Amino acid sequence: MGIILNSRRNTASFLHLLLALFLSLQVLSVPSSAADATADEVWLLVDTENLTISVMRGKALLYKYDNIAIGSNGPSVARRVSDQTTPLGEFRISGINPRSRFHLFMAIDYPTMEHARSALADGRISPEEYMAVSNAWLGGEPPPQDTRLGGYLGIHGVGDGSTEIHGRVNWTDGCIAVTNEQIEELARWVGVGTRVSVR
Repeated sequence: MGIILNSRRNTASFLHLLLALFLSLQVLSVPSSAADATADEVWLLVDTENLTISVMRGKALLYKYDNIAIGSNGPSVARRVSDQTTPLGEFRISGINPRSRFHLFMAIDYPTMEHARSALADGRISPEEYMAVSNAWLGGEPPPQDTRLGGYLGIHGVGDGSTEIHGRVNWTDGCIAVTNEQIEELARWVGVGTRVSVR
C-alpha cells in the first residue's frame, strides 16, 4: 500500500512539474487574443459598468449602443460555469450564427489562455481542463466550451424575448445582449476575428 501511495505521489509531482514547465513555455508562445488597436482596426468595447457597446476604429468612437444587458450576476474576472456572470477580458469573435434563438449570435473565444491560467492557479479548473484549453489555442481551434469555466458566450439579440425586460434588467447567463435591431447593425461592423474588449 505504501509503495502504491508513494508511486501516486511521484506521478502527481511529476505531472505538476511538467504542467509548470508547460505553463512557462506558453507565456512565451501563445499570443494574447487581442493586441493593441491599430489605427484602422474596427473593434468593440463593452463597458459593463455603463452597459454600452462602442464600435471603435483604432481609438476613435464610430458608434455607441446604450442599454445592453449582461449576465444577471454582473461581470467577473473569475467566471465559473452557470454562475451567470459575464467574463471580463480581451476576446475575438470566433463565429457567427445567423439562425440563433437569440436572432443572431456572435460567439467569443472564451475561455482565453489568460482565463485558463488564472483558473488553474486558483483551482477553478483541473490540469486536464487547462491542457484542453491550451491545446485548442495552440492548434488554432476554438477553446473547449465544456470546462468548469463555462462557455457558449457571445453577443446576441433578444430573439423572441421581451425587449421590455431587456431594457430593465441584466438577464443573460453571461452573454452580452442587445436588441435584435442592434445585433443586425453590429453585424455590419464586425466579423469573425473582430476584437472584443469587455471591461
